[in-house]
Amino acid sequence: MDPYVILTCRTQEQKSSVASGSEPVWNENFIFNVSEGAEELKLKIMDSDIGNDDFVGEAEICLKSVLREGRIPPTAYNIVKNKEFCGEIKVGLTFNPEERSSRDYDDRDEYSRGWKESSHSDRDRTSRRDDSPRGRRHSPERERDYRGRDSDEDRRRGGRRRHSSDED
Repeated sequence: MDPYVILTCRTQEQKSSVASGSEPVWNENFIFNVSEGAEELKLKIMDSDIGNDDFVGEAEICLKSVLREGRIPPTAYNIVKNKEFCGEIKVGLTFNPEERSSRDYDDRDEYSRGWKESSHSDRDRTSRRDDSPRGRRHSPERERDYRGRDSDEDRRRGGRRRHSSDED
């Protein structure tokens, strides 16, 4: 027997090396990007043959514990084929959460969702504006410009905007 494992987490798939014998040891590491909604890691054990590879069995590992605890020590999981036990595979899991920094977002992502706020302290707070007409926001200083000051364009034309508060 020349087994290998196909590991699948949502749409990501990785393949182990081919081992030999009926009690193979891979001792390999695989890295998956785990996003919200990833609930299980599927292990599909195959036997490498000339021509077509044979399906040996499969195991499913629930990811809730590793996402909560951060680590699961090597644990034996049942390998099943046609709902019948046909062996076990020992797997250890580690979850390393990565925080996305602001530079991981591109401007399209930032602006497509409207206002974004992030802060490490109150004085570091930043805001961004959505370019859609409904999402336009102005700073308090800019709002004052709209309430009564002449705009730069009015000044260039030599005129002054009329406001409802102006007297005739």
